Amino acid sequence: MVLAAWLVSFTYAWITWMPDASATSAFKRHHQQCLASMKQTRVRETRMRKDDNTKVWPLKREQLLHIEDHDFSTRPGFGGSPVPVGIDVQVESIDSISEVNMDFTMTFYLRHYWKDERLAFPSTTNKSMTFDHRLIQKIWVPDIFFVHSKRSFIHDTTVENIMLRVHPDGNVLFSLRITVSAMCLMDFSRFPLDTQNCSLELESYAYNEEDLMLYWKHGNKSLNTEEHISLSQFFIEEFSASSGLAFYSSTGWYYRLFINFVLRRHIFFFVLQTYFPAMLMVMLSWVSFWIDRRAVPARVSLGITTVLTMSTIVTGVSASMPQVSYIKAVDVYMWVSSLFVFLSVIEYAAVNYLTTVEEWKQLNRRGKVSGVYNIDAVQAMAFDGCYHDSSETDVDQTSFSLQSEDDSMRAKFTGSPCTDLSRIKRKSTGGNVGRIILENNHAIDTYSRIVFPIVYIIFNFFYWGLYV
Repeated sequence: MVLAAWLVSFTYAWITWMPDASATSAFKRHHQQCLASMKQTRVRETRMRKDDNTKVWPLKREQLLHIEDHDFSTRPGFGGSPVPVGIDVQVESIDSISEVNMDFTMTFYLRHYWKDERLAFPSTTNKSMTFDHRLIQKIWVPDIFFVHSKRSFIHDTTVENIMLRVHPDGNVLFSLRITVSAMCLMDFSRFPLDTQNCSLELESYAYNEEDLMLYWKHGNKSLNTEEHISLSQFFIEEFSASSGLAFYSSTGWYYRLFINFVLRRHIFFFVLQTYFPAMLMVMLSWVSFWIDRRAVPARVSLGITTVLTMSTIVTGVSASMPQVSYIKAVDVYMWVSSLFVFLSVIEYAAVNYLTTVEEWKQLNRRGKVSGVYNIDAVQAMAFDGCYHDSSETDVDQTSFSLQSEDDSMRAKFTGSPCTDLSRIKRKSTGGNVGRIILENNHAIDTYSRIVFPIVYIIFNFFYWGLYV
């Protein structure tokens, strides 16, 4: 009986405790699998960090560089020799050149190289770490500024274009992308056939030669440019790097670096817009030498038109230039061309005056007989505005008498001066117009047709030979 009771108890205990044991075993197996998965995740993360050691977790970078353990308000090696800071520049573009403001705008990459042992960190792979602009505020960086700059800014799209790279031995590379507008002292005495020399100057603002030594990192190769750099009005002849010292009476000597570039202006635009129109106006003014000296409206209007056109060209050129106190090359050409145009007007004034004087002298020599004049064809043309061939025009003592004032008014309303009222027989000139004009020319017109073009051609030879 006792044996049967013991067997029943053992069977009940077995049925009760066996599921708990199975659950415990399953829980232990699941826990072991979780531990193995976490271990594998840590291994993968460690492998990824080893593959890219330049990326550091934000929570550990300050601890790794010991930033909190040092005072970065002072330069590296404070109290000792000046810290060497190497510079190199990659010019991306020259955005604009302004003659009116006498400045230029340039975009480039500015890179600084120096060594700060306070930033040294242990590394088994000897790989550098790269940071963005957020670390710049916590460490020492060179205080480079641009001398004679008017405006400058660091590009911030999509974030601030600043990069900091720290090597295990403490060597630092600090790079930024910046645009600067700086002054350029231009000489316009040869404009627009000029060549301009501009420079961008870099210097430390606070640290003189006793604290900071600024130098080109790779010598003459420290200045690099993009191959596609081009300007609308200029051709970039040369880029060069140089260095020197600048003295300030209150603070001492400072190292200064120069980015020099030479710009030569394209002349073709100004030939089309300025020189060629001026040449045309000068040659157009010579047309008046071939117009009959009695065609007063034609010659006067032509002269005034060319003078006004030259004034417009000169005004347009001056409006796009700075108001300098010296004479420019384009001013020489414009004013000499204007002088030629003006002299062509003065030439006709002289021709007209001398012709009038000559005619009055002829009238005085022939005398006055009973109020009747004996006039030739030229004088008849002066009176009635029409040409009369002197060999075919018969004028006697009674054929042309001075009209009274009433007769003059009657002639004005009843017909043209070339009608029978003048009682002068006209002959058709036919094909003899050229011969008649040549025979009727004044000597000044004849000489002007030769002298004006020759002198202007000689002037152009001297001008382009001197400035080009």
